[in-house]
Amino acid sequence: MNLNRLGDDLNQLLKLENEPVAIKWSVNEPKNIKKEEGKSRFCGKLEKAMNGEIFYSTIEEEECMGGARYSGLKNMSEYPANVQSGAFMVPKGLYKSIPAVQRSRENETYINPGIFSSISFAPLNKAEFEPDVIFILCNAKQGMEILHANAYDSGEHGLGADAAPICSSMAATPYMAGKVTYGFGDVAARENMGINPEDIMVSIPGSDLSRIVSNLGEMRTKMFFKEE
Repeated sequence: MNLNRLGDDLNQLLKLENEPVAIKWSVNEPKNIKKEEGKSRFCGKLEKAMNGEIFYSTIEEEECMGGARYSGLKNMSEYPANVQSGAFMVPKGLYKSIPAVQRSRENETYINPGIFSSISFAPLNKAEFEPDVIFILCNAKQGMEILHANAYDSGEHGLGADAAPICSSMAATPYMAGKVTYGFGDVAARENMGINPEDIMVSIPGSDLSRIVSNLGEMRTKMFFKEE
């Protein structure tokens, strides 16, 4: 599988304005990729990769508590009580009460801690590693076409992500479920990344990438998807 070619094809077929991001979890720190300099949030790492950076990060470079927890780099039990309970989110306006936070977390996905030591990020068309997940920031029409391409030969339906942080909804969920996942992102990530109001998000499991890109190309020859 030629990842770089697939990345270029995906860009051209969908006319994407933002580079798709390849994400890979690793047990050991990679030796052929530079380590991220300084700290950033998980969503900030996605933005860096969309802008062309290639790097890996560890718990030491993760600035966000949610990013560390949902991506599997830190156990929730290591956080202070107000984080474990979710109490800190109530005055921010994200939830009305601690019970609401707890109920929400029951439906959020995270990668089990203690397995991976690092996560690599790169623009898909420059990645030199096989990604676990490909994150795409796009418009609604482009997202719709990805979902159609996923269903084209499989009949599979994507997963709709809710208001969970994107490190959960757009990274951990497609990783754990192995399904194309779409959503709108959470308020903090959209603000931190400077995302346009009309932008949506789609994440593709790495194992589905070649099939979906191939389907997009074939769909371009059909009535509903022919380019004008």
